[in-house]
Amino acid sequence: MLSWQVGDVTITRIVELEIPLPYNPQSAFLKEATPEALAEIPWLAPHFVTEDGALTLSIHALVVQAPGLNLVVDTCVGNDKPRALLGGQALQTEFLKSLEAAGCAADAVDTVVCTHLHVDHVGWNTMLKDGKWVPTFPNARYLIGRREYDHWRREGDDDQQAILGDSVQPIFDAGLAELVEMNHRISDEVRLTPTPGHTPGHVSVLIESKGERAMITGDMLHHPCQFARPHWSPSFDSDPVAGAHMRKAVMEEVADAPVLVIGTHFAAPTAGHVRRDGDAFRFDVG
Repeated sequence: MLSWQVGDVTITRIVELEIPLPYNPQSAFLKEATPEALAEIPWLAPHFVTEDGALTLSIHALVVQAPGLNLVVDTCVGNDKPRALLGGQALQTEFLKSLEAAGCAADAVDTVVCTHLHVDHVGWNTMLKDGKWVPTFPNARYLIGRREYDHWRREGDDDQQAILGDSVQPIFDAGLAELVEMNHRISDEVRLTPTPGHTPGHVSVLIESKGERAMITGDMLHHPCQFARPHWSPSFDSDPVAGAHMRKAVMEEVADAPVLVIGTHFAAPTAGHVRRDGDAFRFDVG
């Protein structure tokens, strides 16, 4: 279980699923990320691409423990929820046991943040109990971006509406949801920062403590190859052009600075520092 210390703040990775994603031109996650194109970015190996040129991705939550705060950032896919992302299958994982092993059982969590409302970021908001979807974290306030929520209430296909129905609406029904602005401060050490593009209300999470800094990316970045190729955007970005501009702007800000960048979908070792590399960037995990 990977963990990092940022001043007085501990950040722990709770993995739900880690998978290779072979290139498929008919349904490419990143259409430009062919095995040949990835081979031109040698520092991706061995952590972030397989020997045959497949992207390696992780679905995980990040537990942020600061003074007076037990925060979960993004809640993965969840159990018992058949999802198109997984070919219509429903997961059965030991996610909650892993959370407890990290020293933060579900009833000890006091805050949950969803960087956005896609399927792999809201799933463990709820769990199935006696045939009903109930909050997994009964003592938490769930912070949901107002702009993000307003967007998906009006937009999205049937799959997205089903996700809202079983993983978001029950939080509102239980009185645990709090709509917040994109720059909301959670504690003295932790705050949100707007990073729209992937979705209209997407946020990342900034941590600052005792002069040390970290950023949890959310889906502003899906894979480290985007450091080298910031213009590569997933086909399912709400605004691919805005997403690319946002990535480049954030990279310019954190490059060669002492900011630990923790990728929400980055395979192990998951965290590192951004370095300038010619007219682009690389991800240094050394």
